[in-house]
Amino acid sequence: MTKKKMLNMAYLIKRTKMPLTVITLKNSPPSLRGDLTKWMQEISTGVYVGNFNTKVREELRDRVVESVGSGEATMTYAARNEIGYKFQTHNSDKIPIDYDGIPLVFTPTSPKESKKENKLGFSKVAKMRKANKYSREKPQEIIKPYVIIDLETTGLDPINDRIIEIGAIRIGKENKEYSTLIRQETNIPEKIRDLTGISDEDIKKGKKEEIAINELIDFIGKDTVVGYNINFDIKFINEALKRQEKPKIKNMTYDVMKYVKNDKLFLENYKLETVVKEYGINETVPHRALEDARIIKKLIGKLDKLNKILEN
Repeated sequence: MTKKKMLNMAYLIKRTKMPLTVITLKNSPPSLRGDLTKWMQEISTGVYVGNFNTKVREELRDRVVESVGSGEATMTYAARNEIGYKFQTHNSDKIPIDYDGIPLVFTPTSPKESKKENKLGFSKVAKMRKANKYSREKPQEIIKPYVIIDLETTGLDPINDRIIEIGAIRIGKENKEYSTLIRQETNIPEKIRDLTGISDEDIKKGKKEEIAINELIDFIGKDTVVGYNINFDIKFINEALKRQEKPKIKNMTYDVMKYVKNDKLFLENYKLETVVKEYGINETVPHRALEDARIIKKLIGKLDKLNKILEN
């Protein structure tokens, strides 16, 4: 779709105040195009328009992700933001961005093009003004601290499985880290050993669960807790506290996965390994608590909306 058509369509979405959805495809298989025509009108080659509820839109999104293959897809749909619409992309170099409250699709330029554009586009006076501006700016200080946590466990059931490793990072005026293995009266399942590299011998050297959990609670204090799929971690912590007959953790929590899902609608899945690659974080997720918490910290740095919430 051309830039002019995209702007016209965005204007139409804003004017109608209806849940209008636009999907554009490039290099997509004929079967996918045929599926979309059952629900949408093809107003131009590879450009589909439809008016339906969120559930149908999500089903179409899933169909596009599953079937587009190496092709490209862009979805524009009504959203409850200031401008009234939002963009999502899949398999595209185009990046959805928020420009002062206005959602746009940005196409990155190559380093050579960028260098050439900057060279031709700024006068010496403009460069001096820009340099003076940035020399006066001070790095934004984090007003309130928060704690990133990650756990490794023997399984997915917070009642029957156990925590075997804790990793936590305090973000504030001074960053601090906490990490420990936890001694448990159980063998680590083979699947977990293969995933984490933690052995039965390793956890024999760990701290007692009661000590480790109390140290974590002291480390967190009353601060906000952040994690990837944070509810999973909180459930395990609360069960450990319950075994000590202590109250559940009541800290404010933020789930990084939730903000990723809002930002990246077309991902194949939302495993941490998939997400970090999507955001250009070229690190392998080791499934070790502290190392994973460090990666989550980098991921948070890519999420502007979550950053604004945590820093204010």
